Amino acid sequence: MTIIQSIILGILEGITEFLPISSTGHLILANKIFGIVDESFTKSFTIAIQFGAILAVVVLYWQKIFLNKNLFKKVLVAFLPTAVLGFLFYKILKQFLLESTTIVLWSLIIGGVALIIFELWYKKQDKDLHTENITYKKSFFIGVFQSLAIIPGISRAASTIVGGLLMGIKRQTIVEFSFLLAVPTMAAATAYDLYKSAGNFSFDNFYILAIGFIVSFGVAVFAIKWLLKFIQNHTFISFGAYRIVVAMLFWMLIVR
Repeated sequence: MTIIQSIILGILEGITEFLPISSTGHLILANKIFGIVDESFTKSFTIAIQFGAILAVVVLYWQKIFLNKNLFKKVLVAFLPTAVLGFLFYKILKQFLLESTTIVLWSLIIGGVALIIFELWYKKQDKDLHTENITYKKSFFIGVFQSLAIIPGISRAASTIVGGLLMGIKRQTIVEFSFLLAVPTMAAATAYDLYKSAGNFSFDNFYILAIGFIVSFGVAVFAIKWLLKFIQNHTFISFGAYRIVVAMLFWMLIVR
């Protein structure tokens, strides 16, 4: 992987991490386009730069994360399902799921169709105006929805947001809770993966990873602010359509 590729992937990660279009799926497809060798470092890079984007949440929401103990506990409760499944299926995720372009493409298409159908069916509700009003029970089930995203292409953001909307949580509230939930989720995923794999990395590997990490952080700050404005007047139908188009184009132009 070159420095230029690392920068491009960092930009891609920063843009897609918080949108319901799967950042992991986009990174896997981008690696395929660039012809980047599918090796242990590539998979670790895909996981680690996501935490770079997550740090943007820490910067923008540090007061809610560190000063609101009750909300912090709810985020940890929501994190539990993914923590357990991620630990149990780490080898499958690293060795098989992060290698499969086919899984990513099908996940993008099925998820896109599901997102469009959901938005056409969904009616706005005015409950839970603030993240603090989300109960522990709802927090746990939001976490269950998030755990579906261990399959590349599903999208962590999409699964948590749809799960929250199904439970009657206001759109902006569940989007912000999804931001906060990303912090322990990706921090744990990155730390565990580096613990398992970092011993095999060279200095150049860490240098390239650091570049992607920093770029994804910077871009994500702007992506978060944009999404919060976007959801005030728009649904996620356009993202559902985008997922389908990207998958179909990739299938026709790259896979064929």
